[in-house]
Amino acid sequence: MQVESDEPELIERVAALDVGKAEVVCCVRIPGPGGQRMQEVRTVSTMTAALLALGDWMAGLGVTRVVMEATSDYWRPPFYLLEDRFETWLVNAKDVKHLPGRPKTDRLDAVWLCKVAERQMLRPSFVPPPAIRELRDLTRYRVDLLAVRTAEKQRVEKLLEESRPGARCPDCSGSVSPGRSPNPPCASRRNGLSTGTAVMRASVPRGWGCSLGSGTG
Repeated sequence: MQVESDEPELIERVAALDVGKAEVVCCVRIPGPGGQRMQEVRTVSTMTAALLALGDWMAGLGVTRVVMEATSDYWRPPFYLLEDRFETWLVNAKDVKHLPGRPKTDRLDAVWLCKVAERQMLRPSFVPPPAIRELRDLTRYRVDLLAVRTAEKQRVEKLLEESRPGARCPDCSGSVSPGRSPNPPCASRRNGLSTGTAVMRASVPRGWGCSLGSGTG
């Protein structure tokens, strides 16, 4: 029988970040004397100045790859600040969780993540480039604005219907979306009455026609 020793290929200089809301725990592992591995753990705040100083420290140690878990949205500031200076990996928390031997404390989490990263036991998740991220943020913001507009339109329609029985003009009923006029203007619109005035003066049951602008009442 032939004895073989398969040593995993290690990334010589690697860092791992355990990102939280208020602080970041960073573990760096680099080669040491006699083939040993040296590591150092630092905790910094999530402020921009602290993250930039952390990047300078890692660059001074010759770190080539930085790995962090996708934890909520907390990973975004460190990732965006470091992606231009290092090979930055965002890994799925489920992939890390399924590896055996994961410790519980935050400080050891960073050490464990760094150890599995240096042995290349993780795979990066796709993060779009900055141009695509900006476009995606704009489209998502547009969707949010459309949802707000729809909710406001429904609120106004409900207010008009509940303010007074029969206050909703049958001839003007329909969509209240801006820029849309599905029906010809009724007498109230032709006479220049505002929506609030028309609602206060309306007492016409549905089906009687519109007399909001007739001047009576």
